[in-house]
Amino acid sequence: MNEPESTDQPLPLVAHLTELRDKLLRSLLAILVVFIGLFPFANEIYGFVSQPLRELLPPGTSMIATEVASPFLTPFKLTLVAAIFLAMPYVLYQIWSFIAPGMYRREKRVAIPLLLSSIVLFYAGTAFSYYVVFPLIFAFFTSVGPQDIAIMTDINRYLDFVLKLFFAFGLAFEIPIAAVLMIWAGITTPQQLAKKRPYIIVGCFILGMLLTPPDILSQSLLAVPMWVLFEFGVFFGRFIHRGSSHREAEP
Repeated sequence: MNEPESTDQPLPLVAHLTELRDKLLRSLLAILVVFIGLFPFANEIYGFVSQPLRELLPPGTSMIATEVASPFLTPFKLTLVAAIFLAMPYVLYQIWSFIAPGMYRREKRVAIPLLLSSIVLFYAGTAFSYYVVFPLIFAFFTSVGPQDIAIMTDINRYLDFVLKLFFAFGLAFEIPIAAVLMIWAGITTPQQLAKKRPYIIVGCFILGMLLTPPDILSQSLLAVPMWVLFEFGVFFGRFIHRGSSHREAEP
């Protein structure tokens, strides 16, 4: 028996654009509300993010601001990024509520777990970078420099550096979702992905080289989790592929 299509009545283009505008405004308002709530703690937030480096600085050294406005603009930028980061579940919910009426019931059953998993995995990637990667790479960087050089990192340069790593690891942790989506969409199969494992491993290390600082430690700390997460994606993709095969075999 064929599954019924969505029962929602199609809306005219103007109505779709109006609804999209409302969703975007709600998302921006949510980010603004979170930002206003976080801004009084901007310096504390920056102190938390910079703690992995500050704990490893030699005695008598500290982070510095080389531009006049950096002491204000750098925590401001970090707080804005943190607001987007914290409001992202609500933003994704708004996106979901916009596209969900046009989806089949079976597609919703698969899409909802994937959406929730993508949020959790992105947060897990950023947490992994902060609690595991940062202490290791900063310990390495602060220990290999010349003894006559004082380590005094600029606060803005440090923020750009850690935001790049946050994004890289958050994105890398989405690999299982990407693998499952490709299998679900019929673009590939778990068996085909497994056969391409050697190329995937090489690709993980190439991406690690491009997205992290030019040292083997940080590259490996990104590449190895990417490879492991790829294996998770193939593993869970087998269940989705098996379920799809069973549905297609039914009369």
